[in-house]
Amino acid sequence: MSEPLEPRTDPDIDLRVPAERGELIARPATILATIAAGGMLGALARAGLQDAAPHPPTGFPWATFGINVSGCLLIGVLMAVLGHLGGGHPLVRPFLGVGVLGGFTTFSTYAVDVQQAMVAGAPGAALANLAATLLGALAAVGLGDAVTAGLLRRRAAR
Repeated sequence: MSEPLEPRTDPDIDLRVPAERGELIARPATILATIAAGGMLGALARAGLQDAAPHPPTGFPWATFGINVSGCLLIGVLMAVLGHLGGGHPLVRPFLGVGVLGGFTTFSTYAVDVQQAMVAGAPGAALANLAATLLGALAAVGLGDAVTAGLLRRRAAR
């Protein structure tokens, strides 16, 4: 029989880390406000970029693609930096990871773009978007993490 999993409020709040556990228990409203503030900033940035580069339902959604891939790259960078710093301040991941980058990336819009392209009779654009975003996002998060971790290791070795 497997051990029961420890309940987690948020995947970006690790309850096994005393500083993060203390912050969540002591001030849960602070965590929520931090995430909300970051989410507002990320969503505003995304909305601005999407408004600057609209696309027809049959076209490739370059703005959404760029937002998701660049957001995943930045998430990889953030995780490498926080790993190097031993986690950093307990509000950094909720603000930047969940809030800013969670509000910036938009996989719900990605799914809607794919669905609208299919309905509009452009299955090629839908499938291209489906594959390119998935592969691009996975590659970007891996690249962001690997390159940043490598740079931080080299810097620490000096």
